[in-house]
Amino acid sequence: MGAKVYDLEERTARFGESIIQFCKTLDKNEINRELVRQLLKAGTSVGANYNEADGSLTKRDFKHKISISRKESKESAYWLRMISKANPDRSSECDEYRQEARELTLIFSSIPEQKMRH
Repeated sequence: MGAKVYDLEERTARFGESIIQFCKTLDKNEINRELVRQLLKAGTSVGANYNEADGSLTKRDFKHKISISRKESKESAYWLRMISKANPDRSSECDEYRQEARELTLIFSSIPEQKMRH
């Protein structure tokens, strides 16, 4: 994944982009097709929901969108685990992405609603 980015908008965008690139490299077979579909949805949703949270107008909406980002990052880690099992030769790459997904989950878990910019 490269150097850590501390701008969360940029970091979540890079995570989604790296998931897209990774998925493009996986073998196109019956098992991977469904796993990749699920990972793409979860991995790109992390940043999309963070961006929505960042632009939210209410604390309630902010909290809800952050919780979705947290859920999607946890789900990304799960699908990466499944892809690793289905593609043992790619497990070290999956581990890198899973680590980033875990870190994002921890970050989203620690964001209090007072962080809202409004």
